[in-house]
Amino acid sequence: MIFLITGAAGFIGMSLSKRLLEEGNKIIGLDNLNDYYDVQLKKDRLEILKENENFTFYQLDLADRQAVEDCFAKENVDVVINLAAQAGVRYSLKNPHAYVDSNLVGFVNILEGCRHHKIKHLIYASSSSVYGANTKMPFSTNDGVNHPVSLYAATKKSNELMAHAYSHLYDIPTTGLRFFTVYGPMGRPDMAYFSFTKKILAGEPIKIFNNGEMMRDFTYIDDIVDGIVRLLDHPPKANPEFDRENPIPSASYAPYKIYNIGNNQPIKLMDFIETLEKHIGIEAKKEFLPMQAGDVKATYADIDDLQQTTGFKPTTTIDDGLKQFVDWYMEYYHKN
Repeated sequence: MIFLITGAAGFIGMSLSKRLLEEGNKIIGLDNLNDYYDVQLKKDRLEILKENENFTFYQLDLADRQAVEDCFAKENVDVVINLAAQAGVRYSLKNPHAYVDSNLVGFVNILEGCRHHKIKHLIYASSSSVYGANTKMPFSTNDGVNHPVSLYAATKKSNELMAHAYSHLYDIPTTGLRFFTVYGPMGRPDMAYFSFTKKILAGEPIKIFNNGEMMRDFTYIDDIVDGIVRLLDHPPKANPEFDRENPIPSASYAPYKIYNIGNNQPIKLMDFIETLEKHIGIEAKKEFLPMQAGDVKATYADIDDLQQTTGFKPTTTIDDGLKQFVDWYMEYYHKN
């Protein structure tokens, strides 16, 4: 099959592209290589993908309507997996327009490409951040998500609404994935576990918000990729028996579906840090700080519907996952 994967130089995008290439598929990769974090890391990810002759790369911005349309027109794509986005909750407090350009304008350009080129299935990245002020645990796709606490979360919720409109209007099968704190080798340097590692090795204190009273559903990258691949054979179908008087937020009479994709086992942040310290071999200097605007205290994914549909079951423990990450980090940044 021919897949168009946006954010191909990103953490999840590169890992998924590599897996699909290994299975003999053709990948059309898009990325704007912006400098939100280390561009060299993005280029190094791309170099791994470029070793496969079935990988084609376009450096373009999703907000560039004509460039996106030209790509769709040139490539005979079967399935689109939209992983490109301006990520990060805290950065959205400083640079909100970047989120509008990438996550809203860029996404409607992808939807228009899918509409005009008869795409068989659109899978797109949403986020656990859409649960916002919700406190009922675990977070379920059957619950409403109408109280975002960051602009980033609001744009991801908007993506889900936009996708539904296109599923309804143009019969495009769309699947939204609410990712829960993805980590692992070649990950994002803006994520806490990455910066913790850098600071611990440098002997600098790590900042721990909400005085460490946080829980996250940390999910290893290989498990995330496995979940996405499993969904490729399950494009949503219109459900004529959908109850419009008592609608479920994650499903529809249109070919539309939302899933959580997480580990289903939230970990206390302090336990996570202790495991990271163990594999680095150094105890962290800790600076405890109050809660930051836009953060949530806990994330915990209910993945029952994804398991029922695909058999998805995360298998990587925090101990194994962090060992893999630290081993890669030391090789990548400290090989000399």
